[in-house]
Amino acid sequence: MAPDTYLVAFFILLLAYFLRGITGFGSGLIAIPLLAHFLPLTFVVPLLLVLDFVASIVLSRHMHLQVRWDEIRFLLPSSIVGILLGSFLLVNLPREPLLVGLGLFVIFFGLRYLFNVHGEKPISRWWSLPTGLIGGLIGALFGTGGPPYVVYLSHRLHDKTQLRGTLSGLFMLDGALRVITFLFFGLLLQDEMLGSLLLALPLVALGLYLGNRVHLGISRQQQLAVIGGLLLLSGGSLLWKAWG
Repeated sequence: MAPDTYLVAFFILLLAYFLRGITGFGSGLIAIPLLAHFLPLTFVVPLLLVLDFVASIVLSRHMHLQVRWDEIRFLLPSSIVGILLGSFLLVNLPREPLLVGLGLFVIFFGLRYLFNVHGEKPISRWWSLPTGLIGGLIGALFGTGGPPYVVYLSHRLHDKTQLRGTLSGLFMLDGALRVITFLFFGLLLQDEMLGSLLLALPLVALGLYLGNRVHLGISRQQQLAVIGGLLLLSGGSLLWKAWG
């Protein structure tokens, strides 16, 4: 990449993990659509997988007492199936359908966050089966499997601290499974992957630190509105690139 492209990529990663530090999720939803403008998804998705895995370990270390492992236990079996299927599709599908699918997916959740669309009624634990399957599949395919998990767990857990802790614990385990799967498919053994990770890790640390510093002063509605707006911009630009 050219030097100016590196600067743009650094800014995208810093912004993504700044938001992750505030909300506990959303880094992949921000970074992957924007990085996909000048890097292939088969490189971007594994790169963000490792960075998100490291971020989840850091966040989970501070919130291990608030993790609801009973909820995570029901999500993992179907998540494994989804991860295997998504990894296979990532290697074999052509680029344009992936970009269009990712763009539409990101715009959908951008609208959901922007307008704060959600219900208050608790849902059955049986919904963990399709949630795990879809979350694992989308996470392996696009690196952004968080939204299905967030939607499901936000209808199961009403304590804000428990929700954030459980999401971090889930993303840590889900990330470990995807790391193993991506190693099997050779996606983490690409040229320049290790160097890119070493360059990006300090940005992840800085973003998480800054996000953690400001999250107490921002309401949940403001957090979701900011993320929603950024998702709409990144998803729309991705569709423009794919169709253009």
